[in-house]
Amino acid sequence: MLRIKRVPTIVSNFQKEEVDEGGARHGGGCGRNCLNTCCIHGAKLPLYAFEKVNKLACKKGHDHENTDPPVPFLDSLLLGEWEDRMQRGLFRYDVTACETKVIPGDYGFIAQLNEGRHLKKRPTEFRVDKVLQPFDTAKFNFTKVGQEELLFQFEASEDNEVQFFPDAPIDVENSPSVVAINVSPIEYGHVLLIPWVLDCLPQRIDSESFLLALHMAAEAGNPYFRLGYNSLGAFATINHLHFQAYYLAVPFPIEKADTKKIAKLCGEVTVSELLNYPVRGLVFEGGNTVRELSNAVSDACICLQENNIPYNVLIADSGKRIFLLPQCYAEKQALGEVSSELLDTQVNPAVWEISGHMVLKRKKDYEEASEENAWRLLAEVSLSEERFEEVKALIFEALENGLIAQNSIKESSSSQSLEKATDSTKKRTRPSLMCGKQECLVLQ
Repeated sequence: MLRIKRVPTIVSNFQKEEVDEGGARHGGGCGRNCLNTCCIHGAKLPLYAFEKVNKLACKKGHDHENTDPPVPFLDSLLLGEWEDRMQRGLFRYDVTACETKVIPGDYGFIAQLNEGRHLKKRPTEFRVDKVLQPFDTAKFNFTKVGQEELLFQFEASEDNEVQFFPDAPIDVENSPSVVAINVSPIEYGHVLLIPWVLDCLPQRIDSESFLLALHMAAEAGNPYFRLGYNSLGAFATINHLHFQAYYLAVPFPIEKADTKKIAKLCGEVTVSELLNYPVRGLVFEGGNTVRELSNAVSDACICLQENNIPYNVLIADSGKRIFLLPQCYAEKQALGEVSSELLDTQVNPAVWEISGHMVLKRKKDYEEASEENAWRLLAEVSLSEERFEEVKALIFEALENGLIAQNSIKESSSSQSLEKATDSTKKRTRPSLMCGKQECLVLQ
């Protein structure tokens, strides 16, 4: 098991919207030492430059049950910086004091009593019925956090070798991707990966941002470190592009669920369907390259976004397995279709809850936690069987249409410039769904 020394957290007010009188911090500007132009110039932050691996398979999988995982440098850096912020009192509550237990049963749902999170977590500031919404500078976003909450920059290495610079300038003209603490943590080491933070991108996945998240999972190389994504309408609370990640030294129930292969994309990416799990979803894995796997998943996410279907994503097994989980709980809430019993729990089922880590806000719910109760909540999250089949059809159509468009571009490359044609597919290479043939999908 992963053994981590836990130390008490000193709860602070560092993320108040207002600065207390006389409470301005060092760094000049607005006094908050934030990431906006008033404070960012001349700022420095450690830089972790990762190797852009081509194959996830080159990093061997890990057996959760038998041996401890290795501890790569990224793990040491992340945990060391996170503990430093914990000692400095940058969190809203002490997550290390939260009670946690594995619920008896076949699935091993994990329950955590986190009474502080719903009281101190930032409230949602946007509509929950629209998956795609424009970025709003007037609302909270990550350029407003203090620089002390940032742990390090996370960028691809220019010479394709892992490098670390402990005091690298923040390049304002070339917006960096950063890793920051989640000040309302769910678990130990809870962080945010914020792609190109200064570009102020809304919460929507594209091919390059998802590829960055996969690289972080692969670079960590630790099966206990998972990344998650919540779309708007699926309990994302900030409309500024970000992924979450944390350590939990037990397998999530969703990782142990049975699956059935339903399709194969050329490039060895396989698509499976979850079986005997309360939330219906798809599992993507394999691929000859990291980008092939990333593109398949990001294309599916883009399809859901464009069809206004809320969804969650779990990146597991060091980036080698991705769970895509469309959901409808917020919609049911709005329509009055969720029982008062479930509403009273105040649980908002986002990616971690759907994966089986139930973050409970009331001691009563924690003490009475059971597999039956967890299943009852998650069943309300899931699309109906009929709706799920419709969504699957949309996803596979999008994957097929994407390939046809890319093949058309390739065919035209011998006779004309691709400058304009590739603008919409910049920096990406779509996976062939059926090598050497016109068919785009092998359904199984």
